[in-house]
Amino acid sequence: MLCVTAGYAQSLPVPAPHQLKWHEAEMGAVFHYDLHVFDGVRYGQGNNRIQPIEDYNIFSPDSLDTDQWIRAAKSAGCKFAVLTATHETGFGLWQSDVNPYCLKAVKWRDGKGDIVRDFVNSCRKYGVQPGIYVGIRWNSLLGIHNFQVAGGGEFAANRQQWYKRYCEKMVEELCSRYGDLFLIWFDGGADDPKGLGPDVEPIVTKYQPECLFYHNVERADFRWGGSESGTVGYPCWSTFATPFSHSKDTEDAQAYIERLKHGDVTGAYWVPAMADTPLRGANGRHEWFWEPDDENNICSLETLMDMYEKSVGRNATLIVGLTPDPSGLLPAGDCKRLEEWGQEIDRRWGNPLAQTSGTARQLTLSVKNNPEVTYCILQEDITKGERIRHYEIEAKVDGRWIQVTKGESVGHKRIEKIGPVKASAFRLKVTESVGQPEICNFSIY
Repeated sequence: MLCVTAGYAQSLPVPAPHQLKWHEAEMGAVFHYDLHVFDGVRYGQGNNRIQPIEDYNIFSPDSLDTDQWIRAAKSAGCKFAVLTATHETGFGLWQSDVNPYCLKAVKWRDGKGDIVRDFVNSCRKYGVQPGIYVGIRWNSLLGIHNFQVAGGGEFAANRQQWYKRYCEKMVEELCSRYGDLFLIWFDGGADDPKGLGPDVEPIVTKYQPECLFYHNVERADFRWGGSESGTVGYPCWSTFATPFSHSKDTEDAQAYIERLKHGDVTGAYWVPAMADTPLRGANGRHEWFWEPDDENNICSLETLMDMYEKSVGRNATLIVGLTPDPSGLLPAGDCKRLEEWGQEIDRRWGNPLAQTSGTARQLTLSVKNNPEVTYCILQEDITKGERIRHYEIEAKVDGRWIQVTKGESVGHKRIEKIGPVKASAFRLKVTESVGQPEICNFSIY
């Protein structure tokens, strides 16, 4: 057994308070809603980024009910929810005094609708933490492509500076009007404020000091997990060798993706992983927005449970994409699957057969009548850092200890499938650690 010095353990990176909330949430939802939900055709991202929607009054969700959205997300177990306040069309889902291309401009609700406010209120009503997603990298109305305005010369240079200030003012509105937020998410990042990007991080810090920020080149409170499959790799460490948004310029793109999936075991920065995927991702589809003829493309319960085990169960936080339809409701089939998902998560891991915690390098769980055990869950006290490097789990079968699994990273949560196996006891052995292991949960199911 290897244990390096306690001094090194004391210097391990640990999560900031808002990052700790990220881990504890485990799962959230992101709701994508924009003008093209109402155009009756399947979404094409490349075209949507360059072709403005000509008639913005197609936006008319006559049955809009954000309470229904949040109830559905909560039924799956989501503890936070994020709304696309603006996406690639540039259209804003709030009463903006900066962006005229917003709900003030449409006939719906006589130009007085504010879906951001409705959404945040619904989150608070049902005990779900609200977040806002801001798309500034693309804006088909203003001709913004990958942060850059169209054209050249002095005209384009002036427009670039104007667009940066425009984005900053929108962010100030969103951060200052709706109370405390869990998360501000800049789609595709907010770039470099010394280059094409707006200087948004100080605005978020001023108005939302306890909010997660994701991300620009200066700050990333979590990292994308390397794919939109709803999974991360294993092992998956919460630590990273460099501030994540700087590292991609210094290595091969594929190597960078692999590091996003796994993290860096000896990394000096706490940058935990996010796994994201749309609920409508079956049969070759991968749709973040509602589109016609996708009712049969909702991921199966089996697929969703596999995602959960390979995201939440691998020390990442899972975000599932949900898609309100043109009426303003989350479709019934989506709601049903979310409820089934939450019920199955609770069925598998809601009631442990036995549970313990401690700082010893070996913990034992004794059980009566040799029950059939399929899963175990491990959790570290991450406020002390990720200390466990390698572990083994053994089962006592017919009076003899046998190894049923072994692994590396634990972090906030590791779900291990270990059976089914019938045994009278189970034993966790930490075979390598940095300092004393701080195990807050060893349980079997």
